[in-house]
Amino acid sequence: MKKTLIVVDMQNDFIDGALGTAEAVGILPAVRAKIAEYAARGDEIIYTRDTHQSDYLSTNEGKHLPVVHCIEGSEGWEIAEGLYREGCCIVNKPSFGYTGWADFELEEVELIGLCTDICVISNALLIKAIYPEIPVSVDPKCCAGVTPESHEAALTTMKMCQVDIRE
Repeated sequence: MKKTLIVVDMQNDFIDGALGTAEAVGILPAVRAKIAEYAARGDEIIYTRDTHQSDYLSTNEGKHLPVVHCIEGSEGWEIAEGLYREGCCIVNKPSFGYTGWADFELEEVELIGLCTDICVISNALLIKAIYPEIPVSVDPKCCAGVTPESHEAALTTMKMCQVDIRE
């Protein structure tokens, strides 16, 4: 069975930039190790990249979260140094969840990244909706939420939706 690691929005703005947190910085070693594990096995790795344009503040999201971040082409938009593996797929997504997962042949998926309570949960639930019979998991040691409390709430919600929360 083909295994796919989806690395959600491990971008500079979410780690130590405009919306960075100590928790996001803290997961970097675990994220690096998880990516290395998948790469060593030759498994598929897909990266998502939150992608906004210069008109971000006039968008619905920008009105609810008025912090300019992940503007396409900016340093904050880039995947954090040392995380991207050459030759892997990157999908740019203008919203929390990527709506093109049906274009991939997913058989078993593990998600890691930022933020647990926004983009990780959105993508996990979209994948579960498109592929209800495949195993979908999240490694909480490789995720961080906006707050530790919202991280835990998102893990609980995903577990209720039959996403395996790894120990």
